[in-house]
This record gives sequence, structure tokens and C-alpha cells, in this order.
Amino acid sequence: MKKMPIDKAFTLIEPGPVVLITTHNGKQNNIMTISWSMVMDFTPVFAITTGPWNYSYAALSKTRECVMAIPTVDLIDQVVGVGTCSGNKTDKFEKFGLTPVTAKYVRAPLIKQCLANIECKVTDIVRKHNIVVLEGIAAYFDTTRQEKRTLHATGDGFFIVDGRKLDRRKMMQSKLPSGV
Repeated sequence: MKKMPIDKAFTLIEPGPVVLITTHNGKQNNIMTISWSMVMDFTPVFAITTGPWNYSYAALSKTRECVMAIPTVDLIDQVVGVGTCSGNKTDKFEKFGLTPVTAKYVRAPLIKQCLANIECKVTDIVRKHNIVVLEGIAAYFDTTRQEKRTLHATGDGFFIVDGRKLDRRKMMQSKLPSGV
């Protein structure tokens, strides 16, 4: 094996798909790209990392709600574009041709072009690590979309795209002790 720089070790362990987080600050909608997201346990609880340097963070802190939208590979240019400009100067929905859809439980909008959307409430902000913990309260999946492959950031502008699913449910179920 060849030694690699430790500051690039994060590129080896990628937590989850790149997501778009929508917020509404009481006046306007916004979108931010988040390349670090994860599921916590086997529940509809998620974590993202962001902080005060991000324009959407103020809305997350104030309203304690958002939508986590899951884009697919065909939206890579919009995903990168959203992540490289600030919502304080740009209407990102308009600039990147994304359609806001009224959510049922939060003021932040769903994104029509995304494969899935999860309405969330902010349950905790771990300031020491810039982690925002979200509880999903409603989820939506677009079964009509042909493209279902999600994006995974590996750092420095590189992405990996999900491939095909491998089914090992029966194998795993036969190995679990009863009651699990």
C-alpha cells in the first residue's frame, strides 16, 4: 500500500449521498448543498454538518425545520451550482431551474426534480462539531423518475455515483438470532 496524506483520509469514508437542504427564513426559500449527511440508528433521524459560515444555517437555527431533498446524478450541475453560490444574493430555485413544492408540515419547500424529499424538524445542534440533527416527519419518493442513482462526494470536486443494488436480505435474515 502507498501512504496518502492524512488530510485526505475523509475521501475514503463517505457517509451518505449528497443532499439538498431547503429552508425558509420567514421571507424567502433557499437551498444549500450538503455533502456530509448520515442516518442515525435505524430511525428517521439524520445528521448533516453545517455551521454559521453558511447562509442557510441562520434559517435552520431560527425555524428549526427544513427539507432534505435527495438529488440524482442527472442533477449534478445544479447540485454543484447550488453549493458554489450564496442564497443571500441568489434565488437558487430560479437560477438553477428547480421547482419549489409546498410541503405539508414545514415552511421549507420540497424540490420537484429530486428523487425524494424528507420534511424535517431540527432536534439538536451540536455546535462543537457543526452537526445539525434532524428528525424526519414526512417522506416522499418520486416513483415516476427513471434516474435513481444518487451522488456521493469524495472531496475536491469528485463524486461517485451509486450503481446497481445487490440483494442479500434472505442471507442476512437467516443469520440473525430470533427476536432481532
